[in-house]
Amino acid sequence: MKIVDIPFGVTDWSEIERTEHKGDTGFAYWQTRNFGSLRVRKVEYTPGYLADHWCSKGHILLCLEGELHTELEDGRKFVLTPGMSYQVADKAEPHRSSTTVGAKLFVVD
Repeated sequence: MKIVDIPFGVTDWSEIERTEHKGDTGFAYWQTRNFGSLRVRKVEYTPGYLADHWCSKGHILLCLEGELHTELEDGRKFVLTPGMSYQVADKAEPHRSSTTVGAKLFVVD
């Protein structure tokens, strides 16, 4: 990730519109800011959420609340709790998210 041509700025996330994204089960709610090619999001997964796709996009993801289950296409599984993060490059390892209890995340990609 190379961050260029973005002046200093402040985001008040309470002012950013939430968009709804349906999973195989449950919903994801995104608040999104774009800065050039950089996307920054607050994401909330409802309890019982399961993503409807395998994601190949790279991310840096921080778990703020709840519990996030991340499964890699090769079968490995990881659980993130508040204060834990993961990072993965574009097209490196397809992954899919789920949660039984819900989760709030901060994601940069």
